Amino acid sequence: MEAVAKPVIKVAALCGSLRKGSYNRSLLRSAIQICNESINGMQIEYIDIAPLPMLNTDLEVGGTYPPAVEAFRQKILEADSILFASPEYNYSVTGPLKNAIDWASRPPNVWADKAAAIVSAGGGFGGGRSQYHLRQIGVFLDLHFINKPEFFLNVFQPPAKFDSDGKLTDVATQEKLKEVLIALQAFTLRLQSKC
Repeated sequence: MEAVAKPVIKVAALCGSLRKGSYNRSLLRSAIQICNESINGMQIEYIDIAPLPMLNTDLEVGGTYPPAVEAFRQKILEADSILFASPEYNYSVTGPLKNAIDWASRPPNVWADKAAAIVSAGGGFGGGRSQYHLRQIGVFLDLHFINKPEFFLNVFQPPAKFDSDGKLTDVATQEKLKEVLIALQAFTLRLQSKC
């Protein structure tokens, strides 16, 4: 009898910061590395939101979107789940991330029925308030976020979490990130089994 291969979960990873040295982008790079090295049955692809124009429905012509938007929407549509990494701007999600969310929610909403997880890095509460706003947005989009574990990283508290090249080096933080990924994989499989 042949062993049945576990399905590969395709995860679209989105960073809310456009900054080259973003700690949140570093979290996503680390998530990709952790996944490749120690989580079977899951692939994470980083999707760049920088090329997306600001949402303007005048750009929607004959039921189509600008090429960058169409490509982004297709990536989200093909993903089984979403991994968001975003700092907190003014107690909320970043402008670029909200713009990406809004483009992919235009008819037909390509976020619907997907599992999702959020990680964030920053000062203070480590981006926590942005996560709460993102969860509220997700309710309308029909995104299903994992509840636990939560991941908020204050990057300015010792010990140092990243090296001078922006690579996540803190082992405890890497383990917490891995726990989020494992929970996302399990929740995605659970949602898919109910379809």
